[in-house]
Amino acid sequence: MTVQEIRAFNRFYTNLIGALDYSRHLHTPYTLTEARVLYELAHADGLDAADLRAALSVDAGQLSRMLAAFEQRGLVTRTLSERDARRQRVDLTPDGRAAAGLLEERSRDAVSALVGGLAPRDRARLTGAMRTVREVLGGASAAASAPEAGRVLLRGLRPGDLGWVVQRNAEVYAEEFGWNAEYETLVARIVADGHERAWIAELDGERAGCVFCVRDEDPGTARLRLLLVDPAARGHGIGRALVDACVLFARETGRRELVLWTNDVLTSARRIYQAAGFELVGQKPHHSFGKDLVGQDWRMVL
Repeated sequence: MTVQEIRAFNRFYTNLIGALDYSRHLHTPYTLTEARVLYELAHADGLDAADLRAALSVDAGQLSRMLAAFEQRGLVTRTLSERDARRQRVDLTPDGRAAAGLLEERSRDAVSALVGGLAPRDRARLTGAMRTVREVLGGASAAASAPEAGRVLLRGLRPGDLGWVVQRNAEVYAEEFGWNAEYETLVARIVADGHERAWIAELDGERAGCVFCVRDEDPGTARLRLLLVDPAARGHGIGRALVDACVLFARETGRRELVLWTNDVLTSARRIYQAAGFELVGQKPHHSFGKDLVGQDWRMVL
């Protein structure tokens, strides 16, 4: 049954991405193998041909012919390796980097078109399933060594991010804690009221979390709000990275303290706050978002 399921999935996926419909990858002049070689070279500061062959499991003769063709087209240079004169070092030329950049852009566009119509919850299921496939079949180390696997990036806001913050907060807290639309309204109000600084976390190029730093009534105090890590992206240290960014910003802007309000059911978030150095300074029962909760005030002296 396992063999049949895997073969069925292979047929489904290759048809889905069009791998059987054209020999050139992403409608560029390059085959899939050539595209992989350009990708590996673009994400390394030069590689020996032997290392490239081992990483991609490409036949030595095939790789040699491919690199010779690339060199003739001005995409790569080949020199003696500094580590071993018996080896060849391969580097991309400016034209080679441009070609790799085109492939990267086409690849991202193709994936975006593939998943663009999926609901956020289905995206999370899809990425989680893909991560499981890599870990089970390739081992955790193989998944971690993939060029983009687990790559976390913190950035500022871009168009569309604020809408995502409201939507994803509402979806996650409804799914995990049963909170009603009252919470979505609160998030929308926080977003609309403005902020001093906000960060979006990306995991492998996809939105995976957020945090906001807003002004407090006391000019010497900053307030951390809307910390969120998407369920499919947990386990990569995103929550701590977002909190650390907020703490650093508060310090750099001369604040005396950083405060936040949360609820006792958010155990993962509370562990992050404690690890970062926040202290619980008060708590009070309340009924909000359709639930009986215990609100907590946390503070960090900067």
